Amino acid sequence: FTYPGAAEPVLHNISFVALPGETTAFVGSTGSGKSTIINLIPRFYEVTEGQVLLDDVDVRAMRQKDLRARIGYVSQKAMLFSGTIKDNIIYGNPRASQEEILQAAATAQALEFIKELEQKFDSSIAQAGSNFSGGQKQRLAIARALAKNPELYLFDDSFSALDFKTDTALRHALKKEAQGKTVIIVTQRIATIMNADKIIVIDQGEIVGQGTHENLLRTCKIYREIAASQLAPEELARS
Repeated sequence: FTYPGAAEPVLHNISFVALPGETTAFVGSTGSGKSTIINLIPRFYEVTEGQVLLDDVDVRAMRQKDLRARIGYVSQKAMLFSGTIKDNIIYGNPRASQEEILQAAATAQALEFIKELEQKFDSSIAQAGSNFSGGQKQRLAIARALAKNPELYLFDDSFSALDFKTDTALRHALKKEAQGKTVIIVTQRIATIMNADKIIVIDQGEIVGQGTHENLLRTCKIYREIAASQLAPEELARS
């Protein structure tokens, strides 16, 4: 993939399969191309060469509306809209039941702080969610993706604003909630993806490693360096 007007491709030789019922994670340094890869799936950009397939169908052969209806996408910068918490959660699924709304909020670890608000789910959200913290906004954005009940989840560094305890609780709840779904996570935080079924290491727009956490610690120098910079020696030893 080459950005319009750029001289060089930012991605090259990228090939991977993300399967239903599994979590596929991308890790790499800032600017390595992780987010660009998953932005090609909902067609925020079109591939320059090759193709992106969803259930063996080229995404360019689908209407954008139909394609994006199958995807629950959460960006690094949580986008909330003016209105109520409920309005935001059901944005992608206006027919969501009260039970589905509660379940989405609970899985996203948002229910606790929502219950503390005087108006609960009817509480107002200011423009761009300015009356909520970064972590709260991120959890509400994740709840919105969950309430949509899509086939494919794309989390683009969506857990970075969460503390480790919330991150861990959310991932455990998500594993149960997203059974049979395809989950793709982009992150720079090794702890977030240590238990992913497949981790893909990106460096300078290219895949330099692919496997489980334990496997990559043995076989991929770049992954080992990232892990060593984030995990305590005893955590690495346990790995």
